[in-house]
Amino acid sequence: MNNLKDLHIEKELLPLFDYSLNMFAKRKIGEILNRPLQSVTAIMQRQEILKGFAANQKILDNYSYTVLYLNEVHFFLVNEKIEDLSQRKLKYKLLASKQEKIRYISRFNQLILFFHRLESRYFTRLNIKQFPEEYQLKIKEILTFFSHFELYKYEYIVREKRLKDKHVIALTEKIFELRGNGAALSFWENFFEFEAYLSIHTTILRNNFVFPSFTEKQISLTEFYHPLIKNPVKNDFETSSNVIVLNGPNMSGKSTFLKAVGLCVYFAHLGIGIPATSGAIPFFNNFSIEINRRDDILNGYSHFMTEIVNLKKVVKNAVDGKRCFAIFDELFSGTNVEDAFEICKTTINGLRKYENSLFLISTHIQELKNVSNADISNYYIDCELVENKPTFTYKLKKGWSDIKVGRILFEKEGLNELLK
Repeated sequence: MNNLKDLHIEKELLPLFDYSLNMFAKRKIGEILNRPLQSVTAIMQRQEILKGFAANQKILDNYSYTVLYLNEVHFFLVNEKIEDLSQRKLKYKLLASKQEKIRYISRFNQLILFFHRLESRYFTRLNIKQFPEEYQLKIKEILTFFSHFELYKYEYIVREKRLKDKHVIALTEKIFELRGNGAALSFWENFFEFEAYLSIHTTILRNNFVFPSFTEKQISLTEFYHPLIKNPVKNDFETSSNVIVLNGPNMSGKSTFLKAVGLCVYFAHLGIGIPATSGAIPFFNNFSIEINRRDDILNGYSHFMTEIVNLKKVVKNAVDGKRCFAIFDELFSGTNVEDAFEICKTTINGLRKYENSLFLISTHIQELKNVSNADISNYYIDCELVENKPTFTYKLKKGWSDIKVGRILFEKEGLNELLK
């Protein structure tokens, strides 16, 4: 079970990727964002699907329709009661009320015009060879569904003439058949998935996200950044260590850095591109991202106990052979300094042996500077003193920061003098 609460998928990530025209496609985007793929093969497959959308950008650039039509056509095909009028043709022609006939004609007018727009402007113009073979089949299923309605023929009748009883009878028979064999529901599933991918592609295009490659162990990110920050500072990050200890003063940007790395790794495993110039990332099949400190009120745990429980889950997954990606922000800051140092040291040294996993740990505990090993990398977010005032650059550097911003700010506010 993945621990993804601190990614705020619904609140922060879904709006980033949501250029959808309807609630059904939006829901499908949410499903994609909540389910990291389980193999590099599946990830590459999705990358190729999204590259197919990029290759068809000119055709899809102005993809649009009247959303009201979509909602009404969807309800008509999925929920509304539709009889197979071919079973009672004469009765319908002679005895059906004017209101019933108007209802059917109105619904079919909408369906035909809506589907004809989608088919003629977009789907028949796609170069489906730009998509991987498996996804080509889904687009072909959409086109096959459209073909059942003879849209060019009926679109002419709707615009130039008027649907007659024989047309309505034939169309109800067709819908009754498509409902019965499951083709109608399959069409909507494929259609909303198509729109979800189109929306995700739009985000990739507008933000210049790139598709990363996958490595065995080493992670490398070039000019990566947090996509929700306006004018973000971009950093490079490369290491083959499986334990990274991040240090630096308060307000320097450690949590933002951790979340930016977390998003790059997580997006990579969704197959949707990452906010960076380039990236090479190991494959993981378990994620735990703890960035915002909080007490688990519902379970009655203090922040410290919540960390203990979360760490235990991560370690057990690693013991079971899972390739874990885990972020621990200010690990064990909820206990006293001596305890925190000892158990942090034990944790850092213990995590080293899980070579197929990657652990990022931020800390304020200066004594951990001396916990060194070839399998452990130390980084810090830089802070410069300008006229004895801390100036945050938000740039990542290798090593350890010795700047004590707390003391400087304490003195700057005159508290030393006030508290004498």
